[in-house]
Amino acid sequence: MSVTKPRTAPAGTKHTGGDTAESEKLFGKPIPRTEDARLLSGNGRYLDDLGHNALIAAFVRSPHAHARITGIDIDAALDLPGVHAIYTYDDLADDSPEMAENLPLLIPHPAITAPRNGYPLAKDEVNHVGEAIAMVVADSRYIAEDACAKIDVTYEMLPPVVGIDVARQADNAVHADVPDNVAAHLQHGFGDVDAELANAPHRLTLNLEIERSASMPMEGKGVYARWDTDEQALTFWTSTQTSTSARAAIAARLKMAHNKVHCIAPDVGGGFGVKIVHPWPEEVMVTWAARQLGTAGISSEVKWVEDRREHFVSSAHERGQIQEVTVGFDDDGTLLAFDFTFWHDNGAYLPYGIIVMLNTSTQVLGPYKPKSFRVDAYSLYTNTVIVTPYRGAGRPQAVFAMERAMDAIAKYLGKDVIEVREHNFIRPEEMPYDFHLTFQDGRPLIYDTGNYQAGIDKLKKLIDWDGFAEYKKQAKAEGRAVGIGIGAYVEGTGPGPYEGAHVLVETSGKVKAATGLTTQGQGHQTAFAQIVADDLGVPVTDVEIVTGDTRRFGYAVGTFASRGAVMSGSAFHVAAQMVAEKARKIAGDALNLDPAELELRGGHVCKIGTLPGAEGTSISLGVVAVLSNPLRYAFDDASRQATGFAKADTDMTIPPVREGEQPGLEATGYYSPPTSTFASGVHAAIVETDPVTAEIHVRRYAVIHDCGNVINPRIVEGQVMGAVAQGVGGALYEKIVYDEHGQMLNASYMDFLMPFVTEMPDSLEMDHTVTPSGLNPLGMKGAGEAGVIPTSAVIAAAIEDAEGIPITSMPISPSELFELRLAHASSQSKENE
Repeated sequence: MSVTKPRTAPAGTKHTGGDTAESEKLFGKPIPRTEDARLLSGNGRYLDDLGHNALIAAFVRSPHAHARITGIDIDAALDLPGVHAIYTYDDLADDSPEMAENLPLLIPHPAITAPRNGYPLAKDEVNHVGEAIAMVVADSRYIAEDACAKIDVTYEMLPPVVGIDVARQADNAVHADVPDNVAAHLQHGFGDVDAELANAPHRLTLNLEIERSASMPMEGKGVYARWDTDEQALTFWTSTQTSTSARAAIAARLKMAHNKVHCIAPDVGGGFGVKIVHPWPEEVMVTWAARQLGTAGISSEVKWVEDRREHFVSSAHERGQIQEVTVGFDDDGTLLAFDFTFWHDNGAYLPYGIIVMLNTSTQVLGPYKPKSFRVDAYSLYTNTVIVTPYRGAGRPQAVFAMERAMDAIAKYLGKDVIEVREHNFIRPEEMPYDFHLTFQDGRPLIYDTGNYQAGIDKLKKLIDWDGFAEYKKQAKAEGRAVGIGIGAYVEGTGPGPYEGAHVLVETSGKVKAATGLTTQGQGHQTAFAQIVADDLGVPVTDVEIVTGDTRRFGYAVGTFASRGAVMSGSAFHVAAQMVAEKARKIAGDALNLDPAELELRGGHVCKIGTLPGAEGTSISLGVVAVLSNPLRYAFDDASRQATGFAKADTDMTIPPVREGEQPGLEATGYYSPPTSTFASGVHAAIVETDPVTAEIHVRRYAVIHDCGNVINPRIVEGQVMGAVAQGVGGALYEKIVYDEHGQMLNASYMDFLMPFVTEMPDSLEMDHTVTPSGLNPLGMKGAGEAGVIPTSAVIAAAIEDAEGIPITSMPISPSELFELRLAHASSQSKENE
């Protein structure tokens, strides 16, 4: 695979602090990631690298999709040497009634009509294969697994509900008190869809489907908990995207004071959404067991690490939807009405609310402005694994619906697919564009900035759109079938409500900075350090960034929804600016200069236009940190000597502490956006399909991406590349397959197909447009999900162009394409008769 780097460097952003020479700014520079040396040399510390002396937990999980538990016999397992405890739901109810409560609905919404969630351990019914029923704690995983095998659970079988079609029929119910299997019903829109459809010169209806998939990070979930009997405190490490939220959830569940619980996210081997949920049943059980066993004097440490099959059958999935789209349009392709009904499979429970469905129902609009719009969406219970956001989070389904409709309109009218899109674009002069709808963050759906025409103009050049017809003609002469496809999207990024950051300058001049946001490979340690280094005028190597440790920063929301750079990046900027302002005031007192005359540059606070370190006009940032602590400065000879202004025996005036100002060169800052900011992009692909085997090869893939001002282009490029890889997987390979009994048929890496580098496009090219956001101080937008969102729509369009066969369901395999060929040939034959 070849990669072309962005042809136009994303614009940087000017902000106060740091070097006044724009060429020396770190913001916008593609510096190497500082964390990579540690990770690539094997010095990462992941969950399973911790807790080597801990007792090990394992879970008995349901082998059935739907059944009533009639008995649990643990006697034989208890007799096994090395087993220390076995817990079932009854143990929770007897010992700690609060532990026996349902797991929480994390994000309520008025459209949720029947919220149902499970328990830390199944109470009296199981609703999917893999649901946890009992937990064993033993000396080793081997012993714990042996004990699990000796636990005898008896069941009364209940009819399983598997798949959207079966759930819609509602012959059986997942939950007896929800007979129609509808967890949520959402309706919204604008304009008069019925009138526009009735009067539209042309109408089309499409029936589409996106299959269920899963994110499958290399590292599954894991929890390690340690109870401190003396302090009556709990510390736990978990492979999570939301450490502060996990801490709050566990503190509430265990009825513990917030300051007695700490959660740390170590290095996390991939998240992609599956590690957002808090608390997972295993997090509840492991932390509770550590307290129980620690209090009893057995062991204060308990650990559980998920195996691969457990991840398949008990973690979260995503994607699965059935869609019906009806569009009304005129002779130019103007979209007069977009009527969108879809059914979303949310699995057995609803812990994360309807965020995926909300994203689909709002992000389906993309860069277009239909005259009228209506959504009628149903989220359905099935006896399968829960569904929570997976990279893209409902947006790939949305883009599939809209972009397949755009292609259908163009085909119906005999127009170029780009021409139809351009005719419906929201224009830059119409920004901000208010749809008068509510976005998933509960705030108005208002696009802040964007230039979609500029993006598609760049894409046409990057993919050589105008030259493709000749290329296709030549390929056909060679006996090859090639096709081209395009897809545009708009993505809401950086949703609130807030993120915070703490920045501290030590007396060495080094900077320690922390945020509650977690990290799973995004390059936070580098990107955030670039922001702080610019604001404080220090080398990026002098800035240490800590994420996901509640001991360092206790309040945060989490890493998901392409919000890291926008939210924590802005918070770091706010905090660092507060530190910079304080440094100028302290240095101004010491230098007898107006703070307005000073800037932070080269590790010093110095007079504007002078060299860092110049006598009488400059003071090092480390010395300013010393001066920020008046008592230490006054009574510590070493600190007084270090200032360079006086000898130890010289009387010095203690610097004043201003009213409302605290000692120490540090600050905590928060950023809360008025609304989400909207990134965008447009992708194109050229595919080739084998005439005999129906294998599908992505020959070229092009990305034009707009995430506002870019902190580090190299990191953004990596984010987009990784997301495109997952997009290709979702388009051609990755599908969770259940049989009618609710048994997963491909619960292993051997059977769940994911793309290797050999399946990536032969050529992947990227470029950028830059429309800075005015909603945050650095003009940023999110980038983490950009590559995955339109990929299925783009590849479907390219295959359709190559084959001349409608592609209405993704992912698509060679065997499925082969069957479509046969069906299409049969249909054509009947028409000819």
